[in-house]
Amino acid sequence: MDKVTVMRDIDELHDTYCADCLVIKQLRKERGKPGAHRFCIEACSVGEKLQFLGEELLKVYSK
Repeated sequence: MDKVTVMRDIDELHDTYCADCLVIKQLRKERGKPGAHRFCIEACSVGEKLQFLGEELLKVYSK
């Protein structure tokens, strides 16, 4: 994967799923921003995909 493709995939995932996520809005009210962020990192399937793409982006930059 090249840098542009990875960045495009990240933007597409975020715009499609994260920008208007009702779960994250509710969790921010209940747990605050750090608690909601923790949910995205640990439990959200989209968060897992974003982490994978982030790792791919790091591979591109380390070459």
